Amino acid sequence: MASVCLTLFVGALALFVLYLINKYTYWKRQGIPTAKGLIPLLGHYLPLVTIKSSASELNRKIYENAKNCSMIGLYKITSPVLLIRDPQLVKTVLQSNFSSFHENGWKIQPDIDPLLAKNPFFCYGDAWSTGRKRLTYAFSSMRLKILYEAVSGVCKKLERYLERRVESNNKYEVELKSLFSRFTGEVVANAGLGVEGFCFEDEPHSGSFDEIGKSLFNPSLKNGIANAIIFFVNTINDVLKVGFVPKEVDGFFRHVISENLQARRNETTPRNDFLQVMIDLEKTEGKKLDEDTLAAHAFSFFFDGYETSSITLSFIGYQLAVYPDVQEKLREEIRSTIAKYDGKLTYDSLKEMKYMDQVMNESQRCYPALGIMKKICKEEFELKGSDGLCCRVKPGTEVVIPSHALHLDPKYWIDPEHFDPDRFSEDRKQSIEKMAFLPFGEGPRMCVGMRMAVLQMKACLATLLRSYKLELSSKTQLPLKLTPVHFLSAPVGGLWAHVSRV
Repeated sequence: MASVCLTLFVGALALFVLYLINKYTYWKRQGIPTAKGLIPLLGHYLPLVTIKSSASELNRKIYENAKNCSMIGLYKITSPVLLIRDPQLVKTVLQSNFSSFHENGWKIQPDIDPLLAKNPFFCYGDAWSTGRKRLTYAFSSMRLKILYEAVSGVCKKLERYLERRVESNNKYEVELKSLFSRFTGEVVANAGLGVEGFCFEDEPHSGSFDEIGKSLFNPSLKNGIANAIIFFVNTINDVLKVGFVPKEVDGFFRHVISENLQARRNETTPRNDFLQVMIDLEKTEGKKLDEDTLAAHAFSFFFDGYETSSITLSFIGYQLAVYPDVQEKLREEIRSTIAKYDGKLTYDSLKEMKYMDQVMNESQRCYPALGIMKKICKEEFELKGSDGLCCRVKPGTEVVIPSHALHLDPKYWIDPEHFDPDRFSEDRKQSIEKMAFLPFGEGPRMCVGMRMAVLQMKACLATLLRSYKLELSSKTQLPLKLTPVHFLSAPVGGLWAHVSRV
């Protein structure tokens, strides 16, 4: 009996080994080189699950270790993943052959995160198409001008907050992400839902929108493990069922919509916010949007507008503190442009600030909020690299685009580690390899809220730099290292600066 059991065990073990060999030779059989660091049963993503590396840094390392390859294979547990390094392949996936790669690789389970699952970034098919059309409608030029009225009000709140913090000849030391989260949180509240955000209170307010943001995004070991499971090894989450949005936050957004919806529909005077745009859209579509859909759209406005914009602003603030000459040149543009508009910061004045666009672009090149993109192949397609590598990508295969690595590749950027806004000047930006710069993505799934994000960030920077200067604090840990406990780009220890009057 013992010998029979031993035989069965050895046989089962042999079959299991053959299974693993078959799985982990997939890319070899395809003729695609495999990344170093493969661990049987775990694949290449162990540093993410064990919170040893951020996704951006892990994929950048894989990218840099495959310098002579247009693409390289890796494994998520046992599933094959293809990382592409060639900008022309990026263009194929994001744009020219969008139909084969139209689905993002970030998965949200509707039964666990119903509000987030309706965000166009996470859904696909008709749900994606409908959601994107609605948000495109909301962020048209005409409606952005309307939303700017609310953004302008938030700028005044920021001014008053800084006045209280920066007394005569004193410096206000602040972690930049914390400061800018107040701004973006208040924009979400005012321009998104037409409610008070309580983000600029002198004492912490339990109902403030930046506190809600912290409950979702604050870097912590617990959140890091949860985010790794949700966003990077989602096959595990099919079993664990880890949610991203706490039930109290889900309930908060549903309550705000329910409380305001009926009153809004009966009002004769329209308001200047996103919720009003959605109510106006009902007339255009000829049908009422249910409360679940409106709550999901409101949460999308929060999810997209709060964290990525405050992260981007904090890195811009850091670069300006490190490069005071750039800061002064930008301040001069802000002041001279505002002077042409009778001393007022307006929607049109912000559009004129071209050097600010350059500064923002260069900062996003150095530190994009989202360092990678992931796509799922839906229709079999053959990718051909410029180096002769050829891969027939099967449906269900995940394709990774390491945007942060592309942004720092010396093949496409001279002295890529150096911060130089003039890369994006009128006479130089034409030489930029388009698919090597992807701060908002590209193609039909390019970030639909990009224009709103740029508007609020430019308004914030103009308000701050018009009267104040930034100097780097010794609390900032140099050189910067991205924390592994956030799925977006966030530096270990934060970005600290001194704010003082000019």
